Amino acid sequence: MSLLPPTGSLIPVDAPFSQAQESWLAGFIAGIAAAGKRASGGAPTTTIDVLFGTQTGNAEFLADELVSGAKARGLGGRATALDAVTPEQLAGMSHVLVVTSTYGEGEMPDNAGLFWDAIQATTVPRLEGLQYAVLGLGDTSYDEFCQAGKLLDTRFEQLGATRIHDRVDCDVDYEDPAALWTAAVLDRLAAEAGVQPGATTAVAATGTTTAAGGASASRASRPGAQWNKRNPYPSALVENRLLSSPRSAKEIRHYEFDLGDSGIEYSAGDALAVVPVNDEVFVGELLEQVGANGSETLDGRPVTEVLRTDREIRTPSKDLIADLVQRAPSSELAAVVSHGDKHELDRWLWGRDVLDLLRDAGPAAPGLDELLPNLRPLQARQYSISSSPLAHPDRIHLTIASVRYGDPHRMYAGVASTFLADRVAPDGTVEVYLQPNASFGVPADPSAPMIMVGPGTGIAPFRGFLHERAVSGATGRNWLFFGDQHRDTDFVYEDELTELQEQGVLDRLDLAFSRDQAEKVYVQTRMLEQAPELYSWLEDGGHLYVCGDASRMAKDVEQALLAVIASQRGKGEDDAQAYLADMRRGKRYVRDVY
Repeated sequence: MSLLPPTGSLIPVDAPFSQAQESWLAGFIAGIAAAGKRASGGAPTTTIDVLFGTQTGNAEFLADELVSGAKARGLGGRATALDAVTPEQLAGMSHVLVVTSTYGEGEMPDNAGLFWDAIQATTVPRLEGLQYAVLGLGDTSYDEFCQAGKLLDTRFEQLGATRIHDRVDCDVDYEDPAALWTAAVLDRLAAEAGVQPGATTAVAATGTTTAAGGASASRASRPGAQWNKRNPYPSALVENRLLSSPRSAKEIRHYEFDLGDSGIEYSAGDALAVVPVNDEVFVGELLEQVGANGSETLDGRPVTEVLRTDREIRTPSKDLIADLVQRAPSSELAAVVSHGDKHELDRWLWGRDVLDLLRDAGPAAPGLDELLPNLRPLQARQYSISSSPLAHPDRIHLTIASVRYGDPHRMYAGVASTFLADRVAPDGTVEVYLQPNASFGVPADPSAPMIMVGPGTGIAPFRGFLHERAVSGATGRNWLFFGDQHRDTDFVYEDELTELQEQGVLDRLDLAFSRDQAEKVYVQTRMLEQAPELYSWLEDGGHLYVCGDASRMAKDVEQALLAVIASQRGKGEDDAQAYLADMRRGKRYVRDVY
């Protein structure tokens, strides 16, 4: 900007300003003010809205890190759940970064579904004034990999928004690609804004954004945050006891992990990631199948160790399936794949593992060197924590069903569940790290009613919730819907729940044991039976939580909940959907499903 007025001459103090001179002076003053703000750390001129869709907390964590990174670069930033944003609010934003996971088979995560429905409407405002970029989180083992991110990216473009950076789709090891995307996007926005930040940011491979000279933000600032996916904590497994009856068709166990001097601080509702080790016997069977003797090495490491600790050898990867179809076109697997029916393939694969597929391929099966590149990295398994730090600050409890099935000719076992049940010695160590979940916890208002629906091991977080409410002295009423197959063999934590009832902590306990009578009864059955009372709790500000199986139970529970609302309000299905949508927005209807 020129420092001279448009005429190029001095202005007499008593002379009237021309329109051009007034325009110049206004711009000059604004420029001085903006420079002063930048020099003094005043309000930034560009604000980035980071919108997140999350199921387990990873996307929300990355959104918080993006905001920290933006502020460290001299930009403004704020993180908001997608469902909390209306299309009209979106149209008023200038710079939007979307971070979203994908739930199930290509679905939006729980706190993004309402947003997605809204921006598909024909009346949605255009977004020509908006610049955006999308980061997707997903798992390549699913067919609809990062589908939620892809859909949002395309829809923003259709509405006229300008893409400022290509979308990146991250697999389960999302840290490095997310860090590169974050740095590239924020650096570009900072350059375009012309800001000169007083501090730089370092986006580490762990996904932690740290302002120079300061502490890292959000989840990374928690005590014990040095323990993560790349640096798990070796925790002592100090308790492993059977909860279900030996006569039960299920094997449900209670585990306790000693936090020792880790500094890990957890919240009720968080998850714990357990790093499993594969069964040595199964590793030996796999090596024998591919004609290896176990003396082979990979990058200087014994291949037996690699298969035990680094590779997923139970669940076949997509790459392995494609390779086997090409190698053995006359195999049963190839015949199923040739039909092009995903559901048929899923049914055929259910219960089969890598060894089954190699045997099906016969002589055409790959050798060890060809097999290894097609095995996915072994991933940690996440489990809902079933304790409260108020009651057990030095331990984390888990409630896990051991996966076992098959026949005397061929037995199958869950990777992590049987690792914990069978192969960890008493007080032996297990590598773990915390997976915080900011969206799944007890109500912030201690007087708010709490309704919990958790059949089977879905009871896990609600045991922690009840302990939290008991120790904190919360006055809100608590109602648990729990069930399984048989009361006499599957009523886990019965003694604890009875005691909590006697103490007045658990106000209502509705049980549904499906196979104790001719007609099967489920938790959703009990919800419908108690419709007037359940709706009364919701009207009193109740928070409703669901934990457990996503494919069937969670969907059935939601349909029952909608039926309860519709029957009690008497205004039809659309009204019930709107009522539940308001509960979602208010974080009063929250799910932890898998």
